Amino acid sequence: MLSNFEFHSPEFLWLLALIPLLAIWFFYNRKNDSAQLTVPSVKGFKPETSIVSRLKPLLYLLRLAAISALIIALARPRNVAVSKKTKTNRGIDIVMAIDVSASMLAKDLQPNRLEALKRVATDFVNRRPNDRIGIVVYAGESFTQTPITSDKSIIKRTISEIKWGQLEGGTAIGMGLGSAVNRLKESKAKSKVIILLTDGVNNAGFVDPVTATELAKGNSIKVYTIGIGTNGMAPFPWAKDPRTGKLSFKNQQVEIDEDLLKYIAKETDGQYFRATNNTKLKAIYDEIDKLEKTKIEEFKYYNYTEKYRFWVILAGVLLLIEFLLKNTIFKSFI
Repeated sequence: MLSNFEFHSPEFLWLLALIPLLAIWFFYNRKNDSAQLTVPSVKGFKPETSIVSRLKPLLYLLRLAAISALIIALARPRNVAVSKKTKTNRGIDIVMAIDVSASMLAKDLQPNRLEALKRVATDFVNRRPNDRIGIVVYAGESFTQTPITSDKSIIKRTISEIKWGQLEGGTAIGMGLGSAVNRLKESKAKSKVIILLTDGVNNAGFVDPVTATELAKGNSIKVYTIGIGTNGMAPFPWAKDPRTGKLSFKNQQVEIDEDLLKYIAKETDGQYFRATNNTKLKAIYDEIDKLEKTKIEEFKYYNYTEKYRFWVILAGVLLLIEFLLKNTIFKSFI
């Protein structure tokens, strides 16, 4: 209740500082308000003070209270009811094409590339409440894990369930990009974006990355490409124990076709990024989040309920009571 209360002209409340001064002034001038009779001596009079005379300061209190109420009324107290309405001017459809080949288990990012990506991608989804998002995964082939949807709980669950071993080996960048384009080509959104992430070179699939790039360009789809992997050597999985199912790792040279990723980004008016560690990967998604923003207008409607009338009426009532008391009970003392 108090959070919706305000004064339209709070500067008038400074006048309340005069109330103590007026109280002091009334106190020192109280004798001047009563009729006085001067006599040479009061020895023959027996002093007697009635209860009515003792209550005479009540008139001053009523007047001070009335002045205070008028000051509060001048400040215009009121309740404010605020209603909001949002309007999305430009929606964005986004497809994340994620490489799930065995090399994504490399441990140059912690705990590995795939798990690091899943954490960052989930955070990215949380920051896009007004956009639709879809998930495409690819390795030696590709498929749509989740079509474009505005249901963020489905998207986040899909990301959490992504794992290595879903597809045959290899890195089919062209197929991954092509599948993402197919998800977006029928989209009616004003802006269409693909975030393509890989940690290798195109070595599988029957769709040429250049052809997929032309399809994206022809459908006005912007592609942000991310090469994930440190510079130099990194521990890659190279064998799997058939009895325990555990992977063995050994250091290998990190190979990413940066020229291809730069080409895809340039041709589609996107950007290329290189994520060499967890911090840079998060920074890349932060940057994409800033580059691709949905424009939202927020309208606020204010409904004011004025409360000054109560204080004006209260002041009037107090002054009326003072007037009646002054001309009835306290008349003989004033």
